[in-house]
Amino acid sequence: MQHTGNKEQTFVMVKPESVRMGLIGEIIKRFEQRNMKVVALEMFQPTYEQMDKHYPSDEKWITRLGEKTLSSYKEFKFDVVEDFGTDNPAEIGPHIRKWLLAHTTSAPMVKMILEGNHAIAMARKIVGDTMPFRADMGTIRGDYSNDSPAIANHEKRVLFNIIHASEDAQEAEHEIDLWFDKDFNGFPYKRFGVGE
Repeated sequence: MQHTGNKEQTFVMVKPESVRMGLIGEIIKRFEQRNMKVVALEMFQPTYEQMDKHYPSDEKWITRLGEKTLSSYKEFKFDVVEDFGTDNPAEIGPHIRKWLLAHTTSAPMVKMILEGNHAIAMARKIVGDTMPFRADMGTIRGDYSNDSPAIANHEKRVLFNIIHASEDAQEAEHEIDLWFDKDFNGFPYKRFGVGE
């Protein structure tokens, strides 16, 4: 992954619900308006195996999925045991991950490499909170979804949170290498009217 001074790269993936809602152009526009440069972009239909490599399979990450679900269920006063047969986050997490893999292989998605000053943090700011119902208005998730894990899980489906953006430099590097050729860092070019 390229990284020079404050300039860095990050990985963003537009999820199936956004493709189906016709949000691809709007999402790209949001990043470009904040002086982020799209250096790679492709629509693709991932396989189950590819998505399995994309989402972590370690116990800590999967348990975190279960913890987010428990938190949301408590907030909305839903019965987690009724829906999952357990209140153990380590047992709930695998269900969520399975739904996530099924959903992200159900329709095309768009993958991109973004480049700019503090690209990882900036992309996360533009995208908004992972939980759409908590995301601020003006963020992508805040403007286009109000879903929550409690509602999604109660309906036996994945959380529709519109978009994925790498959380940190390590994740960005892993995801760029996974979804693009390992030695590919995007197309270099200068934008008009931008001090580069």
